[in-house]
Amino acid sequence: MITRNPSLTDQVKAHIKEQIVGDEFEDGRIPPEAALAEDLGVSRTTVRDALGKLEHEGAIYRKQGAGTFVNKPGLQIKSRLEEIWSYEQVLEEHGYKPAVKVLRDEIVPASRETAAALGLEAGSKVVEIEKVFLESRKPVVLTRNRIPADLFEQSEHEHDELPLYEFLEEYTDRHLTYYVSEIVPMAFDADQARKLGVKKGTIGLGFVEVGYDQSNEAVVHATSYFRDDLLRFRIIRRKSGG
Repeated sequence: MITRNPSLTDQVKAHIKEQIVGDEFEDGRIPPEAALAEDLGVSRTTVRDALGKLEHEGAIYRKQGAGTFVNKPGLQIKSRLEEIWSYEQVLEEHGYKPAVKVLRDEIVPASRETAAALGLEAGSKVVEIEKVFLESRKPVVLTRNRIPADLFEQSEHEHDELPLYEFLEEYTDRHLTYYVSEIVPMAFDADQARKLGVKKGTIGLGFVEVGYDQSNEAVVHATSYFRDDLLRFRIIRRKSGG
């Protein structure tokens, strides 16, 4: 039974997705909306909305006159790039058992790039948190997050291992609502390579991002480095409706 709360549609979506991943639907056929609604104790509208989201993600497809089916190629999409998620969640979705290690948490002068991204004067103080995400002691992702220091009421943080959106809510009055992200290939420098356990010059994937709060103000300048040999992202590209 699915309990009722403000995210009922997402709960239903997640429940159906678990069944899809667990190969619980015979011949890959999704039951009719009415049957799903009765089984889960929700309305057909909620089920319809949940299935709509799954179809948009590529996890299912509809065949006119035949029904709704599991889309096995779409299940290769482990993480939705348009969503905010924790890297622990990303690693879990890729079949890893994640761990996180905080390398640094200190107040430093903002670089010219960070100051421009956050609308600060050059040299303004920012809290810089550097973390590495591991799988079986093997580093997979290196992250560096810079947040304006004047957003914090205290200078020390006991829970800097938290996902960034939770960390902001814990120590500031800001809530991360979205990122503007640039996805770039990069050759790791000596420091990045050492922390990721690869050779200098190894090519990997990078996210350069600015995160915005509930007031649409820039509050995070983030850079993430991914080992391309351990983590890959996929997307579904569709023909434009135009």
